[in-house]
Amino acid sequence: MLIESKKTKIVATLGPVCEHEKGIRNLIEAGVSMFRLNTSHGTEEDHRRRIEIIRRVCKEKNLYIPVLVDLQGPKIRVGNLDDEMVITNGQKLVFSPTVKEKGVIPVDYLGLANDVKPGDMMLIDDGKLEVVVEKVENDKVYAEVVNGGVLKSRKGLNIPGSTASLAAVTPRDVKFIEFAVNNNADYIALSFVRQKEDILTARDYIQKFGGDIPIIAKIEKPQAVDNMKEIIQVSDGVMVARGDLGIEISPEKVPIVQKRIINEAIQQRKVTIVATQMLETMIEQPIPTRAEASDVANAIIDGTDAIMLSGETSVGKFYAEAVHMMAMIAENVEHSDFCPYDLDLPINPCYHMTRQAVVNAAVKMVKDINAKAILAFTHTGYTPKLMSKLRPQVPIIVISDSEATCRRLNLFWDMFPFCRDWDRVLNREFLIELDEFLLSNTDLKLDDRVILTGSIPKLITGKTNFIRVHRIGATSVEDV
Repeated sequence: MLIESKKTKIVATLGPVCEHEKGIRNLIEAGVSMFRLNTSHGTEEDHRRRIEIIRRVCKEKNLYIPVLVDLQGPKIRVGNLDDEMVITNGQKLVFSPTVKEKGVIPVDYLGLANDVKPGDMMLIDDGKLEVVVEKVENDKVYAEVVNGGVLKSRKGLNIPGSTASLAAVTPRDVKFIEFAVNNNADYIALSFVRQKEDILTARDYIQKFGGDIPIIAKIEKPQAVDNMKEIIQVSDGVMVARGDLGIEISPEKVPIVQKRIINEAIQQRKVTIVATQMLETMIEQPIPTRAEASDVANAIIDGTDAIMLSGETSVGKFYAEAVHMMAMIAENVEHSDFCPYDLDLPINPCYHMTRQAVVNAAVKMVKDINAKAILAFTHTGYTPKLMSKLRPQVPIIVISDSEATCRRLNLFWDMFPFCRDWDRVLNREFLIELDEFLLSNTDLKLDDRVILTGSIPKLITGKTNFIRVHRIGATSVEDV
């Protein structure tokens, strides 16, 4: 394994063009770090089959690639239309979730009439169509077209800031939470989060079904931006979901909001993903625009752990090429002066003091001894997660006795997990075995220095409480 070759992690969405075994293999070979299952599309059986293929291929390749189950959330959509409608500026329209009359456009959100008022904007099909509410009567919403176009069935409808009646977790979401637990998914992404209680509700459902799956909060509502700090505190990670976010708060505000979200997540030591339209052109074209390449690069410069592809891999003509391009952009940034390294974060009272002190010291020691890697022994992944957020200039090799921990850690910046049952005492015999493993499974070389962290007396199952400098090939303290 070339541990220097991939620091930023890449998330790929599975879809019709790549959900088969060949497609999944191609994506892994191109550099995918995590697979996303979009529950807005497909059945439970479709997604179960995808997980089975991922796990089988990963076992064959000795890789630990996590699966993210992305819940649809309370997405509002236009109902089924008899035909596509061409709507023009100034045209009058009527929307209703309950009234079924000729000329009334159906909407699948029962709270529509309660949540809008005259003057509110309604945006359809990712903001391509725009109408303004004129009045609300008898569960009908009367509106005038501001930006026209072609209105099609099942297109998304956004009402910025006006969806108070929406449930945080829908019945469909509950079904897929149970699916995620039953199929050992590694992460769940919660869509359209507005407040920390939404995360707590989803966590209650996970526990109800007997699971303990980390939750990624998708920030895509203005309320979520306002409540960002509290939401991140109760989440395990955060996704900057720029598609709906750009509609809800307007596109020109997204870049600065993205930086704020990532910075807050770094301060709270939470994993981050930046998503949506990163290489959109590559759905149809073999190369991205320069603006898209810059967008990917700037997300990495902002400090994200991972960058995500949606339509580029799920339906794109160049799905593997998009992953490869993203990996090349990331590598170029990672070797530049602009990539953030060695972050000097203050001690966070929310985390164990000793383990924070250990990771802070380990990262500072890297330069002093010219270490080539940090080697962390862990069961839950608690300490390596803290270490990753400090952005050491060398990779973090993780040894855990839990495959689930290995898969989850693979989402974090510059983390390389291996599953080994090495909960033993650190002695000469073990160091010899460790050296053989490192020389066989990484690109580390004889005489390279690495920093070891773990627990004493056993390496893995206790709380991290030691640091040791180790030179590969040396089996005594005097040789280090």
